[in-house]
Amino acid sequence: MIIKERNYRNRQGEIDIIGYHEGYLVFAEVKYRSGKEKGYAVEAVDYRKQKQICKVADYYRYIHKLGDNTAVRYDVVAVQEDKVEWLKNAFPHIYVRG
Repeated sequence: MIIKERNYRNRQGEIDIIGYHEGYLVFAEVKYRSGKEKGYAVEAVDYRKQKQICKVADYYRYIHKLGDNTAVRYDVVAVQEDKVEWLKNAFPHIYVRG
C-alpha cells in the first residue's frame, strides 16, 4: 500500500491509514488487542465505527475533490497478540445522511 495519511483527523472523526492499493483509495482502521480479555481486535470495528469511518472518508473525498467514481475500499488491520491480519474490503460503504 502507498500510504498518503496516517492518523488522519477531520471534523467527522479519525482514520488510522489512508492510502492506495490495487487501484483503490483505501481507508484502513487498525485495531490491537494484547490478549483476548477484551475480545478480538477485528470485533472492535463494529457498525458504529464503520459508519464513522465512512463519514470521515466521505469528507476526505469531498475536501480532496475526489469524485463518486473514485474506487474506495474499507480495510481492517487486526493485531491480536502477535498475529497480524489484513482484512481487505472488510465492510461496505455505509451512506450517512446529514
